Amino acid sequence: MMDAKEIRVPSTPRPGVETELVETMHMAIAPVHKAALGVATGLVAGLIVVAATLFIVVLRPQPEPRLDLLANYFYGYTVSVGGAAVGFLWAFAVGFVGGWFVGFVRNFVTAVWLFFVRTRAQFSRNFLDHI
Repeated sequence: MMDAKEIRVPSTPRPGVETELVETMHMAIAPVHKAALGVATGLVAGLIVVAATLFIVVLRPQPEPRLDLLANYFYGYTVSVGGAAVGFLWAFAVGFVGGWFVGFVRNFVTAVWLFFVRTRAQFSRNFLDHI
């Protein structure tokens, strides 16, 4: 068992800790680049459609997955090599819009949260100091 005298708590933080904390918090609440998230999401979605289409075209698995149902959503899509290109373009567009929207919502929610945190911090001080 330790005595209270054995436990050492530094009275001042080591140099640079506060700077590191501020930099870390800035990175944690930094806005997401909406276009970059959209492009990344679009590329992943497009590549998944291309990979699934080419998997069916090349290997012809039995029973064949019903990937042709994507034609209900992606105009011009077929389960073929040409359809893989059309599917990539449609999936990229849908993925881009979805990723951009997720980035927008994340940035908006973070901004609203920061507004409330800053407002609460200002009002937690002595209110009469602001008058």
